[in-house]
Parts: sequence; C-alpha cells; structure tokens
Amino acid sequence: MIVAMQGKATEENIQQVIERMVELGFNVHRTTGASQTILAGVGTPDHFDVAEFKVLGGVHEAYRISSPYKLAGRSFRPEGTKITFPNGVVVGGEQIVLMAGPCSVESRDQILTSAKQVAATGAQFLRGGAFKPRSSPYSFQGMGLEGLKLLREVSNETGLLVITEVMEISQIELMLPYIDCFQVGARNMQNFNLLRELGHVRKPVLMKRGISATIEEVLLSAEYILSGGNYDLMLCERGIRTYETYTRNTMDISAIPVLKKLTHLPVFADPSHGIGIRDMVPAMALASVAAGADGLLMEMHPNPDKAMSDGAQSLYPQQLQDLVQQLRKIAPVVGRSIA
Repeated sequence: MIVAMQGKATEENIQQVIERMVELGFNVHRTTGASQTILAGVGTPDHFDVAEFKVLGGVHEAYRISSPYKLAGRSFRPEGTKITFPNGVVVGGEQIVLMAGPCSVESRDQILTSAKQVAATGAQFLRGGAFKPRSSPYSFQGMGLEGLKLLREVSNETGLLVITEVMEISQIELMLPYIDCFQVGARNMQNFNLLRELGHVRKPVLMKRGISATIEEVLLSAEYILSGGNYDLMLCERGIRTYETYTRNTMDISAIPVLKKLTHLPVFADPSHGIGIRDMVPAMALASVAAGADGLLMEMHPNPDKAMSDGAQSLYPQQLQDLVQQLRKIAPVVGRSIA
C-alpha cells in the first residue's frame, strides 16, 4: 500500500499513519520528496481497508500497490531517486555520470595509468575488478584485497570515485573501506542472499541486469536491496542473451525507457558488455544516452590488446576521449549534460 501525504501534513499526521500501518502488520518505508512524504507499506496483513487511510489527517491519497515490486515502483518516489556521493557527484540528476576503467586491476602502473586517463575525460568514477567472476576457472580471477587497496590509492590521487564488483557476502565488510559503490554483476542479480545483505549496507549499489532476466525480474531483485532500507540503488542494462551470436550480447536499448517509466531508480547502460565489440561500443553508448540513461559504465584499458580480461571490448584511451566529446553533443539534445 502507498500512502501519499499532503504537502502541509505535520510530523504528527505522518506518525499517526505510520503507527496505524504498523498495527495492521505492514513494514513501513518512508521517503520524503520535494513536495510530500510517501509511506510505502509492504508485507501481507490479513485484512486492511484502504479507505480507512484516506480519511486520516494529512493524507492526500492512499491505494494498493498492484505490481509485485512495491518499493522499486515509481509510485514510491514519483520525482525519481537522486544519489549524492560524498564528493558532490549526483546520480539521477541533470548530468549524465560516467564510469570507466579496465575490466580488472592488473598492477599498480596499469590502474594508475587507467585512472589518469579516465579522469582526463571528465568521468567521475573509476571502475575495475578486484574480484572477477569468470566463466572459466582457469582465467584471471583478480587481485583481491591488493586490488582494492590499489583502487583506493589511485582514486585518492586522481579524485575519482571507485566502483567495483562484489561477488559474495563475505566480501562486503572487506570492501567497505576501499570503495564508494558496490557493483552487482549479471551473474549475481538473483543471488538473493547477497542482495538482502546489501540492503543493510549504507553505501550505494549498482545492480546489473541478469543475462536472461526480464524487466520484472530486475525490479524484483532491486526490491531485495530496497526492502533492507538501502535506497541508494542504480540499475544497469548490460545486454541480454538472444539467438544472435555475432555480438557478445544483444544490447536492449528499449529496456532503458521502460525502466525509466516503471521505476524511480537511476538507470545506467553498460555498452561494453552490451555488445562486446570495441568499435561498436561508442554507438551503443550514444544510443543509450539518447534513450534516457542516467549514466554509462564502460571498459577502457591503456593497452587492450594486452588486457588480462575483456580486452576485445575495452576502448583505447583515445576512443574514450573521442566518445566523451560526442556525448557532450548528444546530451543537450535530450536535456542532459556531460561534465
């Protein structure tokens, strides 16, 4: 159930509604927007009458949530979610946020060079995997803790925020001191135990769409994180598996406007994994921005031909520079901007 309070509702009015919702057996999630407070009641009370809430003091509207995702739906935050990071970077606002860097942290020189090249484009985040989920057990699995330390070291030197992938619950506490944002990869989108734990962490999360996941499944996975009280969540379209084999995945550009309509959460696009072919990544990045993406997550390596993972889809530094220049021309057409 959603209870939308009037703009002039007092704190006493709000608490009265919350108390009644709790009495009925709801878990109450509260969010305050620019003009009103929204109370979302989740759970399975035996019986309740929405009409009872419509007449309570300070209530503007009350209605049942018909969709299976209660907190991810746009009705919970009609104005959209904005996530502000400690250095002032805002995700979900007018400016499109850029995250770039290598697939994996390979050495100090490699990640420092990458960070400087990413920072030179105006991007706000350095991406790089310290723990790498690989299809083959014989492939490079990442540097682990040492990789996290290198990410933090070079981010402090360049001013970039750090986003990296978390693969299991045991890594969460280890990663907290070194990162600014957790990334949940496609393989873990339905690792519900991991998602539930990330809901208890007060640090932003970017969750990628699973390789064969429907839009509803994406939003239900998001619900696991939101229901724990962590509302600083971003979604990421990264391509899905279809019958086409020419590209690594099929980049579902249509998912971006669909998600923007259904959810209040910021939506990113990962064109690197979405298509998997370096020279086609810029076209998918431009299309994603035109479709309404709030940010881009891209792979760039100082020397992709020598990369230990995902070299074929990693941009050369100059390609990233050129792409950002193109994005600066496209963004204003859709009412956005690039730093």
